[in-house]
Amino acid sequence: MKRNYSAFSEDIPPYSGPKAARETHADLKQLSAIPGHIYRSPELQILPGQRRFSKMPWLVPMLELLPPTSIGHLKEWGLSTVFMLAKNYNKLVHVWESVTAMVELWHPQTNSFIFPEFEATILLEELEIMLGLPRYQRGDELTISYTVDQINSWSILEYITTKKNDLYSMTSGMHVHLLPIAQWITSQCKRKTTNYTAIAKAAAICICGVILFPESDGAISFGNHSIIDSISEGMKIGQAVLGFLNAGQTSAALGGPFYGSIVALELWMGMHIQFQPVEDLTTECKTMLNHPLAYVGGRLHMSTRAWCKRLK
Repeated sequence: MKRNYSAFSEDIPPYSGPKAARETHADLKQLSAIPGHIYRSPELQILPGQRRFSKMPWLVPMLELLPPTSIGHLKEWGLSTVFMLAKNYNKLVHVWESVTAMVELWHPQTNSFIFPEFEATILLEELEIMLGLPRYQRGDELTISYTVDQINSWSILEYITTKKNDLYSMTSGMHVHLLPIAQWITSQCKRKTTNYTAIAKAAAICICGVILFPESDGAISFGNHSIIDSISEGMKIGQAVLGFLNAGQTSAALGGPFYGSIVALELWMGMHIQFQPVEDLTTECKTMLNHPLAYVGGRLHMSTRAWCKRLK
């Protein structure tokens, strides 16, 4: 059951900064003073919502059919890393025990993890680097204009298809379903059509829905659908991805379902939580073998040998 944070926010002691929080861990755990916080539920075994992050049997076969031109569009839009993670999504292993431990340390008021001697949070710059997303530059906000209008997912999807039956199957309520979009992509690729941009836009919805905005089983909200569509127009979406993840951690910390980019969270955990080498350096750590870090190259690459993740 989701809890309304605003209803009891006035009962939470005002945050007085990290110095005061470091006085003692007991005092720092203002988390225990937040009604409904899962820190007060030691009996919790399964993080609410974790079953939503199941494997997608349709994802990889669809991606393997994409024409090179469509893949080129995805790369132009800054989705190379997201595309690569999506192609390996069914191999990824989420360590929910670690994720649950982090959510237990999440403070909804500060959007940070409260450790005994310090606080930490995911920075926008980190998230953009980890996921290879186009990065905000100082001053970009001055060149962006926002138009407030009702989101019409049908008008966005009509760039992909104008068939009413397809549009009805792709949407319901306030959500867009990914499987019908993937089926449309598969159909277009097998027929060898030349709708390369439309195929790329549809593929972006699928891979971003799975990697960046996972919310419910095989579906994304109209709002996130609109954000994903803006990628092809050159918009930066890092803030939206981070905000959605933070909102999901707050939801889980207050007893609701977890949602948001679990891949981004585990990448951040893998970079910042201390690792301990195993005794046998020829041993491959099975956790790292299928950890998201194992699939992210460049400066984020970490060998699957010799290192096992252990929270200290």
